[in-house]
Amino acid sequence: MEAVGVKADFWQGKRVLLTGHTGFKGSWLALWLESLGAKVTGFALEPGTEPSLFELARVADGIDDRRGDLRDLAALTALLDEVRPQIVLHLAAQPLVREGYRDPLGTYSSNVMGTLNLLEAIRQTGEVRACVLVTTDKVYANQEWLWPYRENEPLGGHDPYSSSKACCELLAQSYAASFFPAERYSEHGLALATARAGNVLGGGDFAADRLIPDVLKAWSANTPVTLRYPQAVRPWQHALEPLMGYLLLAESLYVHGPQNAGAWNFGPGEDDMCTVGEVVAHLAQHWPSAPGLQVEASELHEAGLLRLDSSRARQQLAWRPRWSLAQCLEHTLSWHLAWKAGQDMRAFTRQQLAAYMEAA
Repeated sequence: MEAVGVKADFWQGKRVLLTGHTGFKGSWLALWLESLGAKVTGFALEPGTEPSLFELARVADGIDDRRGDLRDLAALTALLDEVRPQIVLHLAAQPLVREGYRDPLGTYSSNVMGTLNLLEAIRQTGEVRACVLVTTDKVYANQEWLWPYRENEPLGGHDPYSSSKACCELLAQSYAASFFPAERYSEHGLALATARAGNVLGGGDFAADRLIPDVLKAWSANTPVTLRYPQAVRPWQHALEPLMGYLLLAESLYVHGPQNAGAWNFGPGEDDMCTVGEVVAHLAQHWPSAPGLQVEASELHEAGLLRLDSSRARQQLAWRPRWSLAQCLEHTLSWHLAWKAGQDMRAFTRQQLAAYMEAA
């Protein structure tokens, strides 16, 4: 099937609630939706890093920027009553595996109860037409085998973060079956889906315990980067790749209803599956005088091998990645160097977005 891009004429004027818009992926998505002409209301906590893509790209300039906690059901319901979103894109979460080990209670509270409150607010207000809940590729009961996981594989989660996201998948399944079944679509009018993406890269990611931010921070200070799992294989892709999948999925849910509900994988092609060490080696080719790396053993469990089968998205949404891993890393590095050089990062980020949209 020939790949298609996101349609600006669909998104023009659509009322969209975007949770987690102050985060890394959320900031990219807010800028994209703004460029498509959507009426975006963002709901999130303050940016979780300093600096942040949200502040550097002045994301708040083009949207209705709200602050709040998804664990506050009353505030969330009041917001939905006020802005009456037609589409909800749920990206707000505690997104880090190692933070899940440090604060398991906060991770479950934020991810599980936050998602539950959002689903309940949607149920109570009854005006949302399409909802995409973003989870992670780590929701699977990972056997670390060579075969990629399909959406019907068993859910699991060795660590608190992965487990919390698997819980969100179960919540979505339960609410869909209990309150938004396909056979009663004419009554409730909501199509609900979950989206599972792999490790994302891109300019503006300053989170701790993430590979590219850690590498660039270390090399900027002229110190070797420390790797915990250099042989771990991950499904690397630029953040814009799954974001395009979320937009295509939301449009399909809005137009076609529950026939495209359920779970979806958005992962890179087989050629872009590589180890942590290989990613760092590629970056080193483009960094002047990279000071090298060292390996540090970790007692915390992280998956060594994880692959996604994105056949459903490719066949039913005509989605596919546009940038190779090499292009992804080059765009990520160029963003970082532009920031270090003091460029206008709202303009630069929008330029990279425009380049991706042209490729798409």
